[in-house]
Amino acid sequence: MTEDEKREAYSTDIRRNTFIEVDSFLERKPGQNADGDVFLSKKNQTGGRIVTALSDGLGSGIKANILASLTATMLIEFVLKDIPPRYAAELIVNSLPVCRTRGISYATFTLVDVRHDMTVHFIEYDNPPLIIARENRLVELPKTKIPIERKHKHTGSDDEALFYSTYVACPGDRIVFFSDGVTQAGIGKGFYGDGWGIELAREHTLAELERRPLMSARDLAQSIVKAALNADNGAAHDDISCGVVSFREPRDLLVITGPPFHEEDDREIARIFAAFTGTKVILGGTTAKIIARELGKTLRDPLDYAESPAVQVMDGADLVCEGVLTLGAAEANLTGNTWQNVALQNPDSPNSFSRAASRFVRHLLNSDRVTFIVGTKLNEAHQDPTMPVELESRRSLIKRIAALLEEKYLKQTSVRYV
Repeated sequence: MTEDEKREAYSTDIRRNTFIEVDSFLERKPGQNADGDVFLSKKNQTGGRIVTALSDGLGSGIKANILASLTATMLIEFVLKDIPPRYAAELIVNSLPVCRTRGISYATFTLVDVRHDMTVHFIEYDNPPLIIARENRLVELPKTKIPIERKHKHTGSDDEALFYSTYVACPGDRIVFFSDGVTQAGIGKGFYGDGWGIELAREHTLAELERRPLMSARDLAQSIVKAALNADNGAAHDDISCGVVSFREPRDLLVITGPPFHEEDDREIARIFAAFTGTKVILGGTTAKIIARELGKTLRDPLDYAESPAVQVMDGADLVCEGVLTLGAAEANLTGNTWQNVALQNPDSPNSFSRAASRFVRHLLNSDRVTFIVGTKLNEAHQDPTMPVELESRRSLIKRIAALLEEKYLKQTSVRYV
């Protein structure tokens, strides 16, 4: 094996055992009905490439949202089509108007392009410089300044440019990027008269990662936004947004739902459950009884709301609850982003079904690789002629949830029917 082949094999092995988590947190300017900053991500399923962009529309509200959405969408699509960064950026800059009063573009952006070999490419245009944190220190990147040629010379500043850089990521790295709502937070207010600034953002990032080395991408983004909001005395003077790309060991989740078509496969799903390393969820009372019986375990009601049968407890399982209704609630939450309220703000609701659904969504979103084991036996308890066919409901729900996790949340999923 040549040295190049050895490096490629090493890189492939590292990537196979490293999950790339992408998430963000945004704080809207008070009084607006839309976010002026937009964070978008897209994954190339065949090549494992992930491209994400954060765009800051000039001003706030609907107009800023439209311009930022257009910028981020165009940028991601151009990059995925392998259009050279300079040409892609010039296409976008020339397609957007310039504020005649302030002489600046109507949208700025930061793009992060993660390739299959852990090489990461960056394009930055008028956003604050991004941060790369590795083992409690910052990674400094040499950047190439690329002047932008506008079709109309009278628009834009004379020294308008974007910055291009690249580096090879390692497990444990965090890439942090944000709008100027972070660095300019607190301007003219008390201690932060000149704004929170990039240096405080860097210090805060390293302090948070030292305090919580396994901090998720979303939690880190939220922490930075909340710190900037605090500098603004709790009332953002501009949209504040932060995106984070995290490279780490994958977190695995097993979801078993529905009894197997053949009873002789009861032992197989129990074996899968027992052997799995990671978080384990059982959806469906019949399924739970099968696994408990095969493994000699006991199902019991939780002490805090034993009167509700929707949630049960079994040693080795992180969640045991009702099946189809929980899947339906999970799909609704994942589709509409209401999981932020249901799953994060109210995970321990006294209502047993609300609690079960929110806990399930939390497990889905806090995992990277989700394995679904779906039984295909008809559940006689659901064969009421006034109700939909339970088997098809379960299959359809799993299919849609898996698609949502893959496309919207960049998770890895697999589905096996038994």
